[in-house]
Amino acid sequence: MTVELSKTLTRLDLKFGNIDWEKATAKQYELEKDERVWRVFLNGYAKNGFVVFDEEALPREELLKALEELEPEIKGERKLTVGDLIESSHSWNNILGKA
Repeated sequence: MTVELSKTLTRLDLKFGNIDWEKATAKQYELEKDERVWRVFLNGYAKNGFVVFDEEALPREELLKALEELEPEIKGERKLTVGDLIESSHSWNNILGKA
């Protein structure tokens, strides 16, 4: 599959009302298997997380329906490109960003 680096993705920052580490782990694994989800991190201890997804392929309503049992609340939203996501994933950004 070829994807343009300029393709726009959506990142939702979430807070959860009903989550623990076990539910977070299971739901994160379920979402990771969906090819329309690019990144996902659900923290059952801090009761927050984020999902980066292709909103053209995966409607927001469908994503929120999948998270429904965790009682998600959208705390933030931003658009980013595939290129931005790849660049932010490089380990040197984590090192150089703290220098």
